[in-house]
Amino acid sequence: MADHRLIVALDFHNMDKVKALVTELGDSVIYYKVGMELFYSVGTEVIAYLREQKKEIFLDLKLHDIPNTTAQGLASLMKLGITMLNVHATGGYTMMKTAVKNLEKQAYTLNTPRPKLIAVTILTSMNETDWQGLGQTMKIQEQVVRLAKLTKEAGLDGVVASPREAALIRQACGDDFLIVTPGVRPVGAAVNDQSRIATPASALENGASHLVVGRPITAAADPKAAAQKIIAEMERIR
Repeated sequence: MADHRLIVALDFHNMDKVKALVTELGDSVIYYKVGMELFYSVGTEVIAYLREQKKEIFLDLKLHDIPNTTAQGLASLMKLGITMLNVHATGGYTMMKTAVKNLEKQAYTLNTPRPKLIAVTILTSMNETDWQGLGQTMKIQEQVVRLAKLTKEAGLDGVVASPREAALIRQACGDDFLIVTPGVRPVGAAVNDQSRIATPASALENGASHLVVGRPITAAADPKAAAQKIIAEMERIR
């Protein structure tokens, strides 16, 4: 059975691979992430296909611009029937507040539920060396929590953050705040380009509400078995 907390990342650049994976995973996965690589390659075709398959969609485009541009961009994307959208928290309070208010207005006009809107804190590929290279003196986890609080204050539904910061965010922002965690790697899986990672069980124990998993499933010899193994581990944590 599918676990709504698992989001499988479709990190492909053509529809053939998308359809093959979604067909193979079948009812075991209900929620998919569409990122820049795929959306910029095939556009809205992938959104229409996933909706036809009755799947939920996290459109991960990480919008980051002046408030009006970001808000209008999100309003256009909302019309596609997306479950969850995101922006960069470093766009600031005004950008995030304007974005969520415009989505609420658009949802009212269209008489449809508003998509969840979350904000990226610090990319999970970022390590302390890279972080300090940006001239930052605050530790990554301190900045992540600061941005999570700002995101909540702006009225968004949650954040994207490393599983290592999930417990601190949960403590700071409460039980209803979404914490979507990339960088989830089952025991023995390759780290790839992630730096701040955790296993599925530890991510959930730390307070994550959703786990984004890509290559440990999509690059597995048996993707369905890999997904089911992760789901079984998740089911032990409620």
